[in-house]
Amino acid sequence: MIMGSNVALADLSDDVSSVIVSLGWASPTGEGDADVSVLLLDANGKVRSDDDFYFYNHPVADDGSVQLLGKTPTADGSEDRISFDLTAVPSGIDRIVVAASRYGEARFGELDDVRITLADAAGESLLRFAVDNVDSVTAVIFGELYRRGEGWKFRAVGQGYATGLAGLATDFGVDIEDDAAGQSEATLDGTEADEQADATALAPTETPAEKPDRQAPVEAVPAPRRPEDGTREPRKPAARPRTAKKKVTLPKTVKKTLAENDSWKSARLFPVSVLKSDRDREMRATSVLLSVMAQVPEFSRRLTAGFGAPAGRMETFTEVSLPHGDTPRRPDGVIRVERAGKLWTALVETKTNGNALKVDQVQAYMDIAARRGYEAVITLTNDVALEGSPLVDVKIDKRRKHKVALWHLSWAEVAHQAQMLIRHEGVSNAAHAWLLQELLHYLQHENSGCHGFQNMGPAWVPVRNGIDDETLCQGDARALEVVENWERLIRQVCLRLGGELGQKVLPVQRAKRGWDPKERRNRLADQLCLHGRLQADLRIDGTPGVLTVSADLRTGKLRTGIDIPAPEQGYPLSWAKRLIRRLAEAPADLHVETLVDSEAAGPRGTLERLRPEPADLLPKGNNAKITGFRLSLLKSMGSGRGNAETGFIRSVDDAVHRFYTTVVLHLDAPTTRRTPPKERTTAG
Repeated sequence: MIMGSNVALADLSDDVSSVIVSLGWASPTGEGDADVSVLLLDANGKVRSDDDFYFYNHPVADDGSVQLLGKTPTADGSEDRISFDLTAVPSGIDRIVVAASRYGEARFGELDDVRITLADAAGESLLRFAVDNVDSVTAVIFGELYRRGEGWKFRAVGQGYATGLAGLATDFGVDIEDDAAGQSEATLDGTEADEQADATALAPTETPAEKPDRQAPVEAVPAPRRPEDGTREPRKPAARPRTAKKKVTLPKTVKKTLAENDSWKSARLFPVSVLKSDRDREMRATSVLLSVMAQVPEFSRRLTAGFGAPAGRMETFTEVSLPHGDTPRRPDGVIRVERAGKLWTALVETKTNGNALKVDQVQAYMDIAARRGYEAVITLTNDVALEGSPLVDVKIDKRRKHKVALWHLSWAEVAHQAQMLIRHEGVSNAAHAWLLQELLHYLQHENSGCHGFQNMGPAWVPVRNGIDDETLCQGDARALEVVENWERLIRQVCLRLGGELGQKVLPVQRAKRGWDPKERRNRLADQLCLHGRLQADLRIDGTPGVLTVSADLRTGKLRTGIDIPAPEQGYPLSWAKRLIRRLAEAPADLHVETLVDSEAAGPRGTLERLRPEPADLLPKGNNAKITGFRLSLLKSMGSGRGNAETGFIRSVDDAVHRFYTTVVLHLDAPTTRRTPPKERTTAG
């Protein structure tokens, strides 16, 4: 989009009841960042109260209409995501303003690729607006969502404020406390307080009406974040014209080896042959990972930004002794990041080879972190954490003012991030790429113990037997355990496939709005008891539909499939012939079914039978309209609960990989719905 243009969301997607808005930027230094804020405005262009102002200390609306999801690291910066449930926005709200601000004397001109994107409820990207000409400002309105009739539209604004967050918020009727105003005078852009009154000269696109009587100020209204010691970041000199840094990625083809025979093994930076015990593996894995994080900023940023760590100078440590009662504790590692004189610290507890976390260990580290003013405890194991279902339950002393966050990483996620950087997105120099390659080789070696989720748990065999003999009842706790492990497996499958493809692969969680994750899993456990099936949907960027994987525990079969819509133009016979041509490399036993708009089922058959006669895919005699085609493959699933060659986990991973590479990869990319230019640019 261009500045000032607007578009109706309903013209871009059929599912815009909720949307995800992402604000992103890149930082040449790796330290640039900004804070996102959202304002809900009434018909007068003002907030109804300060509660309509959402920012880092007030991130979620009580009605669920607004939720700041936090930062996601990118290769050279970060991206802030905001979830909007447009069906829950109060009727008195006419407009939603999405903005961001910088702190200290930082300006948006010090950032590259300042942008806003919007995706629908299914995760499909709908629009993008690159914000330009904001070099000298400290706050920017990126865009706004506003009502038109029964629907919502988006306008690309790109309006800058030299007076920062305080000036922007004041313009929309937010009360700034005296202390906050004083802080903003020192931290926003160095202007005098009386200059903030001139912010109306840079007012938003629509001029607000006279300001109503203001309510008493509330503590939730902030000054922008700044270093705790009150020091300013030095003003950066005018930069030279920026040029894109060359990214280094490893070649896909391996160079021919100079070894005389296969018995010669390359020397590795991180050897794994000497690892004999679980303790050796834990110590080596922790040291290897933390040392690479300290040397490769792009990699460490990806792993820690989601935990609230700033972008700054990082140092890492292992086997640090910290006092705790009568005996000191030794966490496996410590991460420290310095930014503008402020330290961010996290303790790290590592497990390998499928070993479980010990509750007392994690609890001790949480207590130590709280007493010493550290920000986080990070656990790192082969397991995958699920939303609303922590791996360990720790007690939080609510009397303490300092709060410590508990975060979890899977070794599969660490390997995924390394793979994305060295094979697809690139890093700043060849040495960093080589370091990441050595790390990835270490993590993927069978002796490292860092293999991700590998076991469906002790409930797997009893549940399968209960389904076979029809003795598994609804409410059985073992069924819930299997559903949770199935979700962990699917998340890991997404990581592995996404790392190989260099694209986003995400599980699609289908649940009623407002259900919490535990309710959804209980419902899926009941369905498993009734029907004996586990099912998941995967969304892969650039594919024409959602990839479905289903495990039927009654028959022992895995089904992978995808529904693709019929083209908008052309003739049905042409569609069928083109589809069969696209599937020239697909397995002969691929099932192809025609989807029609009637209750009767459409024609179906194997690819082997349809190749000589594509016309067999067309409905006969009932004038049914073709709406799409369903492609699916069947294979036997593994019987074991682990990741061995005959195991269930390996069979699911292989089935998804085979279906994507032999079928989905060769399908036409999805077409984006386009609206006439006149409608997209007409002011609402």
